[in-house]
Amino acid sequence: MPDNSNPTALFSRLHALDSDEERRLSPAAAPSRQAVRRRDDERPGYRQQFALDADRILHSRAYTRYIDKTQVFCLVANDHITHRVLHVQLVARIARTIGRFLGLNEDLIEAIALGHDIGHPPFGHGGEVYLSRLCREHGLPPFQHNIQSVRFLDRLERKGRGWNLSLQTLDGILSHDGEIDSGRLSPTPLASFAEFDRRLQAKEEEPGLKLVPATLEGCVVRLADTIAYIGRDIEDAIILGLIRRNDIPESCRRSLGDSNGTIVYTLTTDLITASTVPAAGDTATDITPAVGFSAEIAHALHELKAFNYERIYLAPQTRKDLPLIGECYAALFTTYLDGLESGRRPPGQVDLMTDMNRSYLDSQPPAAMVRDYIAGMTDDFFLSQAAAIGCAIPEKR
Repeated sequence: MPDNSNPTALFSRLHALDSDEERRLSPAAAPSRQAVRRRDDERPGYRQQFALDADRILHSRAYTRYIDKTQVFCLVANDHITHRVLHVQLVARIARTIGRFLGLNEDLIEAIALGHDIGHPPFGHGGEVYLSRLCREHGLPPFQHNIQSVRFLDRLERKGRGWNLSLQTLDGILSHDGEIDSGRLSPTPLASFAEFDRRLQAKEEEPGLKLVPATLEGCVVRLADTIAYIGRDIEDAIILGLIRRNDIPESCRRSLGDSNGTIVYTLTTDLITASTVPAAGDTATDITPAVGFSAEIAHALHELKAFNYERIYLAPQTRKDLPLIGECYAALFTTYLDGLESGRRPPGQVDLMTDMNRSYLDSQPPAAMVRDYIAGMTDDFFLSQAAAIGCAIPEKR
């Protein structure tokens, strides 16, 4: 048994773990030794590089705020309805299962999955639409939660120092785009942070740009994102009386199942079996590494996603509180911006991103500081701040 009280023994164990990856992982996987960071850490550690990323994300303040962020349904007084914090855990669990069977790096998968939605503003995609509109009105690029996720973890956390996460983890977070239909994905390699920063800037300038993750692990998380939400959202909608189980299209029920459990199992199994990832020790060069679904299952998933959009995500009942929430977004943005520009603090204990390092304060216009502050709010804190400035707020039901 190794002597874990001895630092030398711990680093020896780290070397053994990294060497073991070379034996058991696919040659197309991302080994921990290849992790690239913007800067060297101040002190060497004995955790593997992508495990370190996952730990840092878990310990971030932004991760803590997942606990009260909307997934799809907001302002519902039902503890069994999915929140964002559960969704990211489901993505991580499903993606790790896939990664284990394909011989990929589970630590990298977990880090990407845990961090991929950290940039979501209050009230999910509905809130993102309002915040994006306000950003454009104030001379900022349209808001995108995947870019904001990178921004929190790389630039804003720890008073502007960020967590110094690896290139591979940040790329997977930037490129997750779970709302885009992707039947099959092959990685687009990324060599440096300079290239990553150019990719992020291109996405910022052109929100419709379809990025592909640089690693198979990132590709797995992107597809697992859809697997995690597609059936779970149906279960939530059934609980809330929005749909009935037999409303699911017959062709989808036949191919995928009619419950979250069967849908997740079918999609996960198909993804594992339909992907082309070389096994550990396989030196063949005629295989193009890719992860994806079979044609039949991809078609059924596309049809089920269309059903979810029509009957769940765009349903009037799902969206009925959004106009009032949009008014709160506009009022808070204006109040905070006026406070920064005039030096008058708004009601309540609001820091407005002013407790940051000098580099951030000198480089960010007031509107960007307001965007960053609002994007990090939980739903309840957002509502309490809106009420504090006199906004009418919706109530849970």
